[in-house]
Amino acid sequence: MKRYDCDVLVVGSGAGGLASAVAAAHRRLKVLVVEKEPVFGGTTARSGGWMWVPGNAPAKRAGVVDSAEKARIYLQHETGTHFDAPRIDAFLEAGPVAVDFFEQKTALKFDLGPTFSDYHPDAPGGMPGGRSIVAQPFDGRELGKEIKRLRPPLWEITFLGMMIGSGKELLHFFNVTRSPVSMWYVAKLFAKFVRDMAFHGRPMRLLNGNALIGRLAKSCMDKDVPIWTSSPVKDLIKDDSGRVIGARVDSPNGQYEVYAAKGVVLAAGGFPQDAVRRKELIPHSPSGHEHVSPAPPGNTGDGLRMGERVGAIVDTSLPNAVALVPISRPLKPDGTLGTFPHFVDRSKPGVIAITRSGRRFVNEANSYHDFCQAMIKRCAEEGGELAAWFIADHRTFRKYGLGFAKPAPVPYGKLIENGYLIRGETLQDLAEQLGADAAQLERTVSEFNKHAEKGEDPEFHKGSTAYNRSLGDPEHKPNPCVSPIAKGPFYAVRLYVGDLGTYAGLKTNENAQVLSGDGRPITGLYAAGNDAASIMGGNYPGGGITLGPAITFGYIAARHMAGANE
Repeated sequence: MKRYDCDVLVVGSGAGGLASAVAAAHRRLKVLVVEKEPVFGGTTARSGGWMWVPGNAPAKRAGVVDSAEKARIYLQHETGTHFDAPRIDAFLEAGPVAVDFFEQKTALKFDLGPTFSDYHPDAPGGMPGGRSIVAQPFDGRELGKEIKRLRPPLWEITFLGMMIGSGKELLHFFNVTRSPVSMWYVAKLFAKFVRDMAFHGRPMRLLNGNALIGRLAKSCMDKDVPIWTSSPVKDLIKDDSGRVIGARVDSPNGQYEVYAAKGVVLAAGGFPQDAVRRKELIPHSPSGHEHVSPAPPGNTGDGLRMGERVGAIVDTSLPNAVALVPISRPLKPDGTLGTFPHFVDRSKPGVIAITRSGRRFVNEANSYHDFCQAMIKRCAEEGGELAAWFIADHRTFRKYGLGFAKPAPVPYGKLIENGYLIRGETLQDLAEQLGADAAQLERTVSEFNKHAEKGEDPEFHKGSTAYNRSLGDPEHKPNPCVSPIAKGPFYAVRLYVGDLGTYAGLKTNENAQVLSGDGRPITGLYAAGNDAASIMGGNYPGGGITLGPAITFGYIAARHMAGANE
């Protein structure tokens, strides 16, 4: 077995792992990143890439008035009895510092989502915008040949593989057939995409989570930090005192014992693809297979198991072990089922969700986590299968799309043929195809329409919060989230409960150190990202509450390993 010596070994190459690697390298520590899959980037590369960091520099530059005290009040409300004061205070202190560091010292640059609201903006300490940031678009050519090892974005949320930005860019795509300006904007982007595919075989305009990983990887390259892919960690190495001093790694170049003088950071992405732990921790998935996740196949809980083998504890006390999101399952080109997470269509006017009873069960424009909690509760009450559907009429569907089915002028016939998109000439016809109560669906739509004509939703108040409205149609008046479901044909998409990452993880302290069963730090062992238990108390306070803490605690881990206070 070969030997490799470094100061810091990082296990996993998502945002938490690469952030800790970059921050450690800037403190003149020798760093090695190892990744079990043949590509780097983890779930982050597939994600929207948003980071929730109160008090961030882009918000300050935009004149947003916020404070750590206000954010602390919000998190106290959101986390309830699971409020972890030491870790939350560490996050609120170090988050803005980490953002400053990455902007000033690395290739990572951020844009603010000025109208990207907290998910419960009317709660104590909540904000209508200013706490969520995203990496600026990045030219993949700056990675040189390493671009081939960057995990591509989630195919289901691209357009033919082309990444689409949020905010104004997304609005241009929605308005492509109604605005010459939007048509020209989209045409230019698509021409660049076609050029990149012809010359490089993949898009070079990196957005969202792909841009975040691209920029972090470039920062690693600038500091000569190697990223070993196809290199799974088999076990951690401890010395006689119980300190973690390295790990055994299987690389394409052979087996290594990697010795890390300062520490090992576990950042392997949590357990979203571990059916055994899903069975244990997700009540709606009694076999471990009822739950679906768009996370990479390699996120099988390796970091958690490695930690447990050296005395660490997985915190299973949170009311939700995963961050929930409704998922639909389009057929991919290779014949397998995809995983499309529903972020935006839920908020559009003219879209409602029903269960087999034919009844609505939630404000569809609330956060995806809240949506799924309501879906699970209603289906349990009705005693049937865990299933729901989004419903829309033809006008709404062609204007905004529905799930993976894109708006006009993109054709949709194949989606009907393969069963993803369900079409009925009447509501009764649609309900019969869904196995839903047809009479109740007609009553539901009739009652909804009576109020929707005036932009009202007295039953669930869709469009009542800043978060609801931020993802609606700003041009639709008086309520950007509410419109009648008026004229057939009608369409539906089947929904499953899935996740955007895991909350249950290794117990850690405010320094990102992994804790043993007696609550003491395991010397030399750290965790960041979804390998660490979430500080959000099993709730979902805002867009980016996984990646914001991931980069922050990655930064904190590096700072602690270097023995620094700044």
